[in-house]
Amino acid sequence: MAWNLLVGQSGGPTAVINASLAGVYESAKALGASHVYGMQYGIEGLLEGRLVDLDAQLGDKMAIELLKRTPSSFLGSCRRKLPDPAVNEQPYKQLFALFRQYEIGAVLYTGGNDSMDTIAKLAAYGAAQNSEIRFLGVPKTIDNDLVGTDHTPGYGSAAKYIATILKEVICDASVYDIRSVTVAEIMGRHTGWLAAAASLSAGSDCEGPDIVLLPESVFDTDMFLQRVAELAARRHNVIIAASEGVKDRDGTFLCDLVSTAGQLDAFGHKAVLSGTSRYLADLIRVRLGCKTRAIEFSTLQRCASHLASRTDITEADQVGGAAAEAAFRGETGKMCGIRRISDLPYRTETELVDVAAVANREKAVPLEWITPDGMHLNAAFERYARPLIQAELTPIYINGTPQHIHLKTE
Repeated sequence: MAWNLLVGQSGGPTAVINASLAGVYESAKALGASHVYGMQYGIEGLLEGRLVDLDAQLGDKMAIELLKRTPSSFLGSCRRKLPDPAVNEQPYKQLFALFRQYEIGAVLYTGGNDSMDTIAKLAAYGAAQNSEIRFLGVPKTIDNDLVGTDHTPGYGSAAKYIATILKEVICDASVYDIRSVTVAEIMGRHTGWLAAAASLSAGSDCEGPDIVLLPESVFDTDMFLQRVAELAARRHNVIIAASEGVKDRDGTFLCDLVSTAGQLDAFGHKAVLSGTSRYLADLIRVRLGCKTRAIEFSTLQRCASHLASRTDITEADQVGGAAAEAAFRGETGKMCGIRRISDLPYRTETELVDVAAVANREKAVPLEWITPDGMHLNAAFERYARPLIQAELTPIYINGTPQHIHLKTE
């Protein structure tokens, strides 16, 4: 088909979001797209007319290989929420004029819940205008909270990083013969998929965290302190993995008990959640008299491409390629999800789901995967998550550090 494809990246970056871009690009070119354009800084940059010619950026095989090994969003990102066209149609008129100008036949947007909202709105507006442009969503988020897909590209690599680094933290905490408690704060605004991944650090050489706190379970101060006291009475080092989004019985974020400075982003979510580990460490130190340490893994969880899961990279590439193929088949208003066929051997396939059923929804960790006391995960979670962190893709090292690719702009 002799038309052009446009692709953008939105929301928080991951270690493998660029692998999805590689999949989109390679599939689109193989299927005959005249040009593949990228939105610089997502839909926000597009509204400013900021397009880049990816044929000039990704024209050789080495560029694609480096792209798959480069963290963050190659094209840049944004958190721009499109308005209801019934209230404000101007952005849609502006966007569709750009689509006509660049002869765009398909628009692919890589992101999470809110990005799927953007694709749903564009697809609905296009249908109302009898447009032939196809709009497809490519899933991405380390939070793993998208519905319509078994798991989300980006999660496996973040989970691998969390399990690996926590395992190293556990080794470090055991150095001194001093009774202490270490609290590691892990990302996760409303769901605990990332904090749950801390349990994957357990193995033949490591017991893993003693307590894992998730937003899905209500935090009970007295019960928590009792458990910590019991653990501290029989071991020198207690390790706690806590989601940044843990709340008390009143629905208050623990981090807000430290600071109330959190802003809201364009979609009404708290843009900054930080302080949960500090709150818990101080609580334990004051109430139990233990030496404590608070650690925030912070943005390292989403940018550690040197610890990326090869399974994650492969699946990110696959959903990008499958979305491009779906666009060429005439599909629109869909997201390309992942369907699990089996756990052992681990097998998956891509499938299309209605993007409107994905937008603005969140998938929580199933309660049956959480222990009855709400402070750890059971074997069902491990069966689900362990395959997602398997294998590695070795970085290309130049002069001692991994080589990355960056957008060439004037």
